[in-house]
Amino acid sequence: MTNIKTKIAVLIVAGGVGSRMQHDLPKQYLNINGKTILHHTIDVFKSLPQISKILTVIASDHEDIFKKSVPDEIIQDYCFGGMTRQESVFSGLKQLNKGSYDYVLIHDAARPCVKKSDVIRLIEKLISSKAVTLALPITETIQRNEKSIDRENLFILQTPQGFIYDEIYNAHKHTNEAFTDDITLYKSFTNNHIHYVSCGRHNLKITTQDDLEMAEKLLTQHTETVTGQGFDVHAFDGSETNIIRLCGIDIPFNKSLEGHSDADIGLHVLTDAILSALAENDIGHHFPSDNNDYKNMDSHNFLDKAIEILKEKNGELRHIDITFVCQKPNISKYRDNMRQHLSKYLGLPINRISIKGTTSQTLGFTGREEGIAAMALATVRIPEND
Repeated sequence: MTNIKTKIAVLIVAGGVGSRMQHDLPKQYLNINGKTILHHTIDVFKSLPQISKILTVIASDHEDIFKKSVPDEIIQDYCFGGMTRQESVFSGLKQLNKGSYDYVLIHDAARPCVKKSDVIRLIEKLISSKAVTLALPITETIQRNEKSIDRENLFILQTPQGFIYDEIYNAHKHTNEAFTDDITLYKSFTNNHIHYVSCGRHNLKITTQDDLEMAEKLLTQHTETVTGQGFDVHAFDGSETNIIRLCGIDIPFNKSLEGHSDADIGLHVLTDAILSALAENDIGHHFPSDNNDYKNMDSHNFLDKAIEILKEKNGELRHIDITFVCQKPNISKYRDNMRQHLSKYLGLPINRISIKGTTSQTLGFTGREEGIAAMALATVRIPEND
């Protein structure tokens, strides 16, 4: 285990453009299970008590994308890189120089599937040595010019790679050659022994579309799908009106609903369904009806709160299903407008939004046109044991 006084920094290199991915966004900002690849990568190290600091090195023209892709607490620790990976690493090392760190781990942002257990083993080995890297032993037959190569002691170098901070800083500062990774650069400068910590294929570097698909499968294994239900009833208040608001859409209608807020029963049940999936009480707990601050409030604010809690738990909304029970208004006439609005507002594909209307066959208060009942189901994906 590490000494309590040992300070270990992590340098995450995220300045690449990912040209081989052939995507509009740099690969580190692509989304997997509701989080960017970079966010997944940072989360691995954020939960390790051995780590004193995480610094992300980004391209100067990616600053806006970066700030939108990670939580606020991560935004505080970043710097700009250079034209090459090597220049970016040195830029980060210079930034870390202000913190007097004993060791530094250098990791590629495009390796989000690295396991915490592998990082811990790497750290433990680093404390007793000078330089260490995660590495994948080669087990396949390797050929060059139709001749097989002895694969014993052949490794694919991965990241993170760990170093005594002062030594890797000096190696970068004084080298005049170009290298593709930091272990090779360090070895060229110091000729010190390198320790390999065996790692598996899971720690792949996302470079191609195939890699991205594999990473999606690996990261999905660490999530679970849960469902929450919401139910609400609102009476008509008896006053004459021109519109009624359902799911954020103003619908022509001659009756209005009673409610402390704007009485949008569609957004109320959806909010409750998301909160239910997260076991986070209900809408009344977060927005008490006896608090006049919420009087006549736009119900989008309630939905925003539920989505905020979902994001705090690193969750992702996957599907919603809303059913209105009423004689009037005619829900089917405005269903598509509601779906389009929610799709745009939530950033959820429209084919994952179901809105239905039904009647109670003139039975009960809805049958007597005294009000509307509604229910919703929300399906979300959250990290296991979150």
